[in-house]
Amino acid sequence: MKRLVTAIFLFIIFSTNAQLVLNKIDFATGGDTVRMSKTIDLAIDYTTTGPNTTWNFSNLTPTSQVVKDFQTIGASPFLQFYFGLFAPVKYQASYFLENTTLPIAQITQILPISIENVNQLTRRSNDSVTSIGYSMTVSGTALPFKSDTIEKRYDFPVQYGTSFTSRGYTFIDFNPILDAKWIQHRKRYSTVDGYGMITTPFGTFNAIRIKHEIKETDSIYYVLPIIGGLWIPLSLPKSNEYEWWTNNQKEPILKITTNALASNETVTAIEYRDIYRGLDLGLTEQTIDFSISPNPVKDHTIIQCNSMMESIQVFDEMGKVCCTIPNINTATYNLDLSSLKSGSYTVVLQKNGKSLSKQVIKL
Repeated sequence: MKRLVTAIFLFIIFSTNAQLVLNKIDFATGGDTVRMSKTIDLAIDYTTTGPNTTWNFSNLTPTSQVVKDFQTIGASPFLQFYFGLFAPVKYQASYFLENTTLPIAQITQILPISIENVNQLTRRSNDSVTSIGYSMTVSGTALPFKSDTIEKRYDFPVQYGTSFTSRGYTFIDFNPILDAKWIQHRKRYSTVDGYGMITTPFGTFNAIRIKHEIKETDSIYYVLPIIGGLWIPLSLPKSNEYEWWTNNQKEPILKITTNALASNETVTAIEYRDIYRGLDLGLTEQTIDFSISPNPVKDHTIIQCNSMMESIQVFDEMGKVCCTIPNINTATYNLDLSSLKSGSYTVVLQKNGKSLSKQVIKL
């Protein structure tokens, strides 16, 4: 009897402290829907981690909500041919999902085309979750693009102490719509750096923490007047994604995204699993935008925002701050770049606690 009691006691202790492990079943697939709340908090703590950590994010307040719809390939006859059962196994997608992270704004600033309905194709297999390509509508024409090198987003099993590195490469040719090309190269380093208990407005969960460090290098080929055809690099800051996962939730309990320019790391997005709270689906985020014209620019360019701007910063390709314009409080600003040398720069606009960025080419 004494041995039985001891065994039960040890089992309880072991079960209570057992570290969580993620596998295929814990990630979304075609047909799933997941409600996420979005907010912004520039002071949120994304650095605390390690074994037996308690994370308390119960004071998060949503500004909008969105339902992620993981659509099956069967929902799109157009995509079935390229990513369905007739495709090579590694390109057979489990679902497609709207993608809002590609630098579409920067690309359409340079190229005279419109790009809409951007989706990422994902394969969920027994050993990993991979990004296998994109689909998008370019000036009214739907186009699919397979990734030449497939990026691995998660490597199963996912548990504390594991890490992996992956690369992704995608070549996008806009011909015959436009004689232009887009190359995307991504490098991802992921590590599970913590475990413990997390609390959000959605509840309290046993969780592990994953940090993804992502470096994306994109280039556009286009024929510019007078100059001729050339490759134009897109200056994209390094991105870090901090995710807290538990079992059977399909998406992270909490995800914090930051941009890292030089030694500065700025929170750009926060989303977390949640219940319905009667909020509009991302209307606030969708209505904030700005334009840069002319671009490319020789000396001066006009920045126009659809609401009042707060501040502007310009970064070079190495992440160095070239200039800072605080306290703008206007929707239009004449940006003087005459003192900068020729090259690619990133213009970062601050508005309502959000960081919006676009690329500008200095001739």
